[in-house]
Amino acid sequence: MRMKTCSRCDSSLDDEARYCVECGAPQTEDAAEELDDYVQRQAQQVAADSGDAGGGGGHAGSGGDGSGYVSTEELTDREQLWRRGCYVLGYGTIVVALTLVPQIGSFPLILGGIAILPPIRRLTSEPLGSPLKREVMAGLYAVFALLGVALLVLL
Repeated sequence: MRMKTCSRCDSSLDDEARYCVECGAPQTEDAAEELDDYVQRQAQQVAADSGDAGGGGGHAGSGGDGSGYVSTEELTDREQLWRRGCYVLGYGTIVVALTLVPQIGSFPLILGGIAILPPIRRLTSEPLGSPLKREVMAGLYAVFALLGVALLVLL
């Protein structure tokens, strides 16, 4: 068997190899077309699953339909306001905490800022079986924020 090298990562390949064993790059035109078709099918499936088959505009969130995704157009005004407020509060807390990093109280503030961010609800839903309620996330934020402020004041 003769050996050739991958054009992407320069690893040694068998002449009949369709894909590189190291980086996965297609080595033939047929393999490249097959990979392209697969990627297009996956993109269409993701777009269909998110309810945004048109391909643009929606954000992933934590939905009640079991898929875990709700486009922003499907959210009520109250839910959109809650989500935007959580982003502002979370990122604002993180930025303030990062300016105080040498102090021990900044670390609970960073955790609190992360806890209130909307994507955390979706990320915790898989291991827990369902997303945490917004009230729980706000409670976690309050606990971490109070702990961080107390440490900043006391120490």
